[in-house]
Amino acid sequence: MFIEVCKSKIHKVTITEANLQYVGSITIDEDLMDAANLIENEKVQVVNINNGERLETYVIKGVRGSGTICMNGPAARKAQVGDVVIIISYATMDFEEAKSFKPWLVFPDTGTNRIVRFAQ
Repeated sequence: MFIEVCKSKIHKVTITEANLQYVGSITIDEDLMDAANLIENEKVQVVNINNGERLETYVIKGVRGSGTICMNGPAARKAQVGDVVIIISYATMDFEEAKSFKPWLVFPDTGTNRIVRFAQ
């Protein structure tokens, strides 16, 4: 049996930009991507703490060290600059493997989006 589990989570990061005219996706600072073990084009769920919106999109690599979190395309209607979101990715794995799997958890400073701590 296979199940879907949380693979990575960036907990409480602030939206820095919203670009409605872009094709789609979310741009994430490469430092945050690395800490959360995310790769470009990976599917993620974005949960907006400010308004309760939830959406799925894919990751675009942002400038390393910039703190950028940019909602692009239609997703830009779901979050405004200054909103705080949680970004989650999931992985499908064998049930037994999932029992011992430890996700990558990143806790940035919501003012700067710089990594305060992370764990796996």
